[in-house]
Amino acid sequence: MSQALPGDAPLVHDLIGIGFGPSNVAMAIALSEHNARVGRQEAVTAHFFEQQPSFGWHRGMLIDDATMQVSFLKDLVTLRNPTSEYSFLCYLQSKGRLIDFVNHKNLFPLRVEFHDYFEWAAAKVDDMVSYGHQVVAVEPVVRDGVIEYLDVTARYGDETVVHRARNLVIGTGLRPVMPEGVERTDRVWHNSDLLAKVDGLKGSEPKRFVVVGAGQSAAENVAYLHRRFPEAEVCAVFSRYGYSPADDSSFANRIFDPQAVDEYFTAPEDVKRRLMDYHGNTNYSVVDIDLIDDLYRQAYSERVLGTERLRFLNVSRLTGVEETPDGVRATVKSLVTGEENRLDADVVVCATGYLEADGLGLLGDVAGRCHRDDRGRVRVERDYRVATDAELRCGIYLQGGTEHTHGITSSLLSNTAIRVGEILDSVLDRGLKGAPDAVRPVAGGAGGGVHQPTR
Repeated sequence: MSQALPGDAPLVHDLIGIGFGPSNVAMAIALSEHNARVGRQEAVTAHFFEQQPSFGWHRGMLIDDATMQVSFLKDLVTLRNPTSEYSFLCYLQSKGRLIDFVNHKNLFPLRVEFHDYFEWAAAKVDDMVSYGHQVVAVEPVVRDGVIEYLDVTARYGDETVVHRARNLVIGTGLRPVMPEGVERTDRVWHNSDLLAKVDGLKGSEPKRFVVVGAGQSAAENVAYLHRRFPEAEVCAVFSRYGYSPADDSSFANRIFDPQAVDEYFTAPEDVKRRLMDYHGNTNYSVVDIDLIDDLYRQAYSERVLGTERLRFLNVSRLTGVEETPDGVRATVKSLVTGEENRLDADVVVCATGYLEADGLGLLGDVAGRCHRDDRGRVRVERDYRVATDAELRCGIYLQGGTEHTHGITSSLLSNTAIRVGEILDSVLDRGLKGAPDAVRPVAGGAGGGVHQPTR
């Protein structure tokens, strides 16, 4: 634990963000807009660290015809500030496509287009972020028996940089999940690597793909590989009879309203469980009905023509994967009969989802000051601030990993603009704000002293 001595107190950031995906880009935008309103004397000072060399969001799934599953109005800012210059509509205007998009009569942009919007927005606030910096430690700074600040150490190549903060906003995103006992290899992929891995197949002629999973990503993988490799067989493996359609009807979509977060947060624990059971089909292991219809239409057409390349191994699960000299062998077990079928394939793609990264895993000794419930889950206040010991004066905010306290919508794009506004309000209301010019690195750390943040 760092002990701050008289006279050595550095200038500090009001807020440091760990990760710079869409959530923390939205956070940086909210800060920028706030600072523009209040002026230099009341500006909130902030900096973000991102381990990727540049902005990137699910790049492996930017399939050319895949669309977003949320309205363009649920961008990084609009629900918080409809007049913002950082909106998707302003992005379209800057690209000369606003009228074309309006004529398209579609609420759901291409995913690759929305990623370009994210990049455009991130570039507008890139003075707040250091790319290529991996946060490796967070250490408490004690004054008069209380933790007044947190020192954040980030690695950049062989060097480290240490910044001091009054508040942390953790947005470390998701980590891919593979089936039990299955490891990622050159022949066994997680769908998050799809496009990069497919590029590595150039020049080869795959004969069979096996795609595991029943959600939107799995169905998109099946459709993409079937189209991209017109001579290859694509086998979809899932435990259901067929893909289940996502419920995106108007009333069901109220689960994604900002007000739903308030209702979920205050609900008794048994009601929270019921709400998750009721509305899981809005977001989990479900597929857009248009894509379901397209895949079924394609499969039926192939049966009629006798050219079946699209196969569905339903009510089944993957039980094993074995590398072979020429590819990979997948073992698929019928849940009805118990019979096992072995498929020799060029590639197995596991579209088996994600888990929230452990946001508190970076906190070291500070994590012991964070409260958990009787199931070991982090206790989170309504303002997304982790409940902590009274001696920890710093705010630690989570952008993700709050579903158990705030509901389905809490960490999704649907609520991003509102969420960051609430976090900023909390930081301001708690009064943990420094002087407007309070920004400079703290010397120290292993590996070559201080590295000035890249812009």
